[in-house]
Amino acid sequence: MTTTLVTGANKGIGYETARQLVAAGHTVYVGARDAERGRAAAERLGARFVQLDVTDDASVAAAAETVEAGGGLDVLVNNAGVEGRTSDGGVIGAADVTADQLRDLYETNVFGIVRVTGAFLPLLRRSANPVVVNVSSGLGRTADLADPASFTHFYQGVAYPSSKAALNMVTVQYAKAFPEMRINAVDPGYTKTDLNHNTGFQTVEQGAEATVRLAQAGPDGPTGGFFAASGPVAW
Repeated sequence: MTTTLVTGANKGIGYETARQLVAAGHTVYVGARDAERGRAAAERLGARFVQLDVTDDASVAAAAETVEAGGGLDVLVNNAGVEGRTSDGGVIGAADVTADQLRDLYETNVFGIVRVTGAFLPLLRRSANPVVVNVSSGLGRTADLADPASFTHFYQGVAYPSSKAALNMVTVQYAKAFPEMRINAVDPGYTKTDLNHNTGFQTVEQGAEATVRLAQAGPDGPTGGFFAASGPVAW
């Protein structure tokens, strides 16, 4: 039996990822900051709940102890993330962004992944087939944002794409450091969720596809790569 933790799994792509992995036979931990919402989501899915705030050291450490007591971990899906849109649904561009706004997003999107991965590494290293999937974004692909012909060129926000570009580099370096693990990043695509004020055009089922596929990678599966539903993509 494969045991999997999905962070930020009480709604959106995280919830759908957990749902599909439960259906595939995984024992899934739904990680969520809000205990009430997390427990409700886990009950609906037939999963386990663990309280987990990726920005809080004590919360992450307690979650690792809970999962260890439950038998260990094989797959970690670092799904929790924030975009930081304004109340009217806009993004903060280069003329107005502040260091504090970047710091807020990085705390979840970059530091949170490092914090969670580090806490769960001892459990993953005991697994016969350890897998880490980091949910990134096509907005982290520098070449596309710089290309006027690219679909993503329109995006003016600074904090979110730079945090995902940093996450991509974190993924590569972790994959190099732990060649016995399958460690990859995924681009879910522009998916309709609360993250982007439901402006995306993909369904959550489509958005979870690449993550679910890589979460089930065997020992001979890819590592150190960036993948969308269609297959490998350039960094």
